[in-house]
Amino acid sequence: MGAERVFACGAATGLLGDLLFGDPRRGHPVAVFGRGAAALEHLLWRDHRGWGALHTALCAGSAVGAGALAARLVRRSPAAATALTAAATWAVVGGTSLAREATAIGEALAAGDTGAARARLPHLCGRDPESLDAAGMARAVVESVAENTSDAVVGALVWGALAGVPGLLGFRAVNTLDAMVGHKSPRHRRFGWAAARLDDLAGAPGARLTAALAVLAGGDPRGAARAWRADAGAHPSPNAGPVEASFAGALGVRLGGTLSYGGRIEHRPVLGGGGREVEVADIRRAVRLSRRITVLSLLVCAAAGLARARAGAR
Repeated sequence: MGAERVFACGAATGLLGDLLFGDPRRGHPVAVFGRGAAALEHLLWRDHRGWGALHTALCAGSAVGAGALAARLVRRSPAAATALTAAATWAVVGGTSLAREATAIGEALAAGDTGAARARLPHLCGRDPESLDAAGMARAVVESVAENTSDAVVGALVWGALAGVPGLLGFRAVNTLDAMVGHKSPRHRRFGWAAARLDDLAGAPGARLTAALAVLAGGDPRGAARAWRADAGAHPSPNAGPVEASFAGALGVRLGGTLSYGGRIEHRPVLGGGGREVEVADIRRAVRLSRRITVLSLLVCAAAGLARARAGAR
């Protein structure tokens, strides 16, 4: 069994594990990595880009190296290699947890329990829930579902298809580092620069594939393509822009606008300007779109790998 078939079978099994069981409840590998990265930050932190780049290189490099070593140990056994790919996929993707949190917030909002929705919102995104009404929370959830479909699922599958288990683990490590130190707080403006830039580079292929699949799988292909083309470039993030704009167009809603992160106000451009305001029912629609994109992305990545293998065999 070639590496491409190992990835296709292992990734499909890992996604099934995520669907059935969600994230590991104890000893989650991403949480273990996060604790190690935080400890290393405590030792290395300086208000300097160079020290931040060293921190990023050591953390991301250790994840890639661990993946490469594990893959090397099982390379002679297709069954073991498939099992390793499945375990790595299950550990790094978070589609089921994303859907569960979004759905729970949507159900709380539908029941009129804004207090419960505010309590759960920080589990999904970094918005200040106290500054949001029900409509604002619904919009925040849809935006988070869109962005995390790329960050927590599609991006990992793309890098898994390109580089196997090291790609899966490396992508998740970079994405986690960006969430930890890549934001523009006073402490991390310089130290987190390398993590943020590396995340932009690593996330670019997955974000474009997510946007393209939102065009294909959404309810309004023309609207999704139009919003992607017209609005994505105005977003401050080069990767969140295409994803959120295509989701907005596919769902026929408006995303973006004024946001609050920990007391910091951001005025972002409106995405999907021809759509309506987000409603609570749109949360379920966004979750369904995210699930369709997950399945399609697996098929695309597996098919691309198999086609590359056939071309190389000629």
